Amino acid sequence: MSAAGGNPLSTRLPGSMENGQLMTLGVMGGGQLGRMFVHAAQAMGYFTAVLDPDPASPAGLVSHHHIQTDYLDEQGLAQMLQRCAAITTEFENVPAGALYTLGSHRFVAPAANAVAIAQDRALEKTHFASCGVACAPYALIETAAQLAAVADDLLPGILKTTRMGYDGKGQMRVANRAELTNAWDALANVPCVLEKMLPLAMECSVIVARGATGEIVNFPIQHNLHRDGILAVTQVFDGVVPQALADQAVTAARAIAQGLGYVGVLCVEFFILQDGSLVVNEIAPRPHNSGHYTLNACDQSQFDLQVRTLAGLPLTQPRQHSAAIMLNLLGDIWVNQKTPDWAGVLALPGTHLHLYGKLSARKGRKMGHLNITAAAPEQARETALRCAALLGIAAF
Repeated sequence: MSAAGGNPLSTRLPGSMENGQLMTLGVMGGGQLGRMFVHAAQAMGYFTAVLDPDPASPAGLVSHHHIQTDYLDEQGLAQMLQRCAAITTEFENVPAGALYTLGSHRFVAPAANAVAIAQDRALEKTHFASCGVACAPYALIETAAQLAAVADDLLPGILKTTRMGYDGKGQMRVANRAELTNAWDALANVPCVLEKMLPLAMECSVIVARGATGEIVNFPIQHNLHRDGILAVTQVFDGVVPQALADQAVTAARAIAQGLGYVGVLCVEFFILQDGSLVVNEIAPRPHNSGHYTLNACDQSQFDLQVRTLAGLPLTQPRQHSAAIMLNLLGDIWVNQKTPDWAGVLALPGTHLHLYGKLSARKGRKMGHLNITAAAPEQARETALRCAALLGIAAF
């Protein structure tokens, strides 16, 4: 954590004034996660500033200030420092160097060193081991010699670039050594990790929030379904994951955050294997797609907690008050239907539509999400399946 900003508790309370203006919180990145952070910060009385090069970025369109520069642009970073009392990030591929620059002058959460670990799969796995949390067996491949030395029992596996991978990008499945060699060539021989392919029973995630003084809270475990490497459905209610595994995942997620000295909202993704064991997959140093249900099913959302951790406000354990299912709304819906049946969807009880203000739709692009809440899991599932059918989303 950067200490340059001092103790945030003393200066960044909601409605605080600085030089005759409300305190400003900044976010690096202008996508939908930044947009929802901006909404949460504004609801608590803060001004907001977004740095993103896209003039039509979803967060930039709703923020008080939109700094339209590259993430490493010196003038853009100077403007963020001039305007903001504290700064966060909305995606992990913001250059860590920009966060180091900002963190030397302002309170930055999460700090650059934590983001740098999340940006590198090899560093990430080393951190998991240091926290005593198991991950899939793997080998680091940076040279032809390391490629040749890969153990036979890691195949079949998944070859992943150590950096810049997300939503299934930068990774290839390989069944044998010939496919492994071809895959590494196809990935331009950049540093990679080869992970052993494991027999999965389900995927899940835990979102935690940790404050600057070390307090930590978490949301319930989330059961996730991915399609083509992109999250499609998240289900959150009692019993969605066996309780013993849920407790183990929460404990592991908290240990990972604690080990990083993390400040902010952190998502930890896990695999549950067919033998009932749990292994960690990866971390995201920010709010996460799988936590969007918190906007409607909990007394605090993940974005509320992001504001609290950045501003140094007290953290209280969030409470989920409704069973919830989140459907990810990809551009495929618009491509296939032209005009989605929003009226039909919103006529169903417990539906909450969130669209991100993106100006064009394409296959695989995240355009919004639909939260379905109900008093009981069965009701939420029944409604969610009806919504999926109306929108042309495959059943689950």
